[in-house]
Amino acid sequence: MSEKRKRATIREVAQATGLSPAAVSYALRGIQTSEETQERVRAAAEELGYEAHPIARALASGRTDQVGLLCGSLEDYWQQSLAVGIGRALLARDRYALIVDAGGDPERELALARRLRDQRVDGLIVQPLDPSAALWSELAAAIPVVSIGDALHGGQAQGEVVFDNRRGVTLALEHLRDLGHQRVTVFTPTGASTPDRPADVHVNAEAERLGLRVDVVVVPQSLAAATEVATRVLGGPDRPSAVFCFADSIAYGVYAATRELGLGVPADVAVCGYDNHPMSALLTPPLTTVDWDIDGIVHSAVRLVVDVIDGKPRRRRVVREPSLRVRASTGPTPV
Repeated sequence: MSEKRKRATIREVAQATGLSPAAVSYALRGIQTSEETQERVRAAAEELGYEAHPIARALASGRTDQVGLLCGSLEDYWQQSLAVGIGRALLARDRYALIVDAGGDPERELALARRLRDQRVDGLIVQPLDPSAALWSELAAAIPVVSIGDALHGGQAQGEVVFDNRRGVTLALEHLRDLGHQRVTVFTPTGASTPDRPADVHVNAEAERLGLRVDVVVVPQSLAAATEVATRVLGGPDRPSAVFCFADSIAYGVYAATRELGLGVPADVAVCGYDNHPMSALLTPPLTTVDWDIDGIVHSAVRLVVDVIDGKPRRRRVVREPSLRVRASTGPTPV
């Protein structure tokens, strides 16, 4: 058995290049040295098998190469896909995602945001449950913060990937109105503690404009909880002819409820989602849903946070435009 090779030290790289250890350290970090020196040092480090110890590198550079990803609820399948995509995109840029789950609790979300800051992550990507919380301005003063979905309180975030929620809501409600539906129940994960999220506000405004009767019902994003609430609503004597869900995960609970109740989709109730999760096209019938282009969201959020961390911020605000994927889960109102 061959003896394991000893890790080369920064002093050995310095001796090989005729530089001081400090100059080698600067060159490896790409600062205070010429490009020619940096290339020479990197070549020597590679030849010697030198690898900077991650803790030592973090202490020297002030960076951990970790980016916090704070998810509102990982019971939402779309947010799971978002986390996977962001984790992979960060890894491709030699960063690592530290993923935490607020579990749908705004207070827990803020506690976790503070914890990520205290762990000295290089940046934070958040899809906020409570974008109006005052804490976001405080955090943005300490670390780069990029929000997904909604702009954060105080306008201090270094980057925003926001959704044109008015357009998304309009696409869904106009589609249901054009099919003849006059009464729509909207299932939203937004709790009473965060009542001012733009998508929910737009529902009421657009419903009034379109002459629709809309009932907004708060629904948890777990499949079991969404199924329970949907069963209660759809099993009542005044059942709506259409349901618009602010998460495809919630729509999956609606499907489960219709099967328990012996109802047909869309014969008895039309169902529309809001994420275009990949599973939505595989349902029976396939789910009509609003598509936000999750790959584009991942690319924009990661580019924004990495650019700020690297000291080269460019475009600060990216607005995602939706499209409506019309499938077989929506049809004319029952006669």
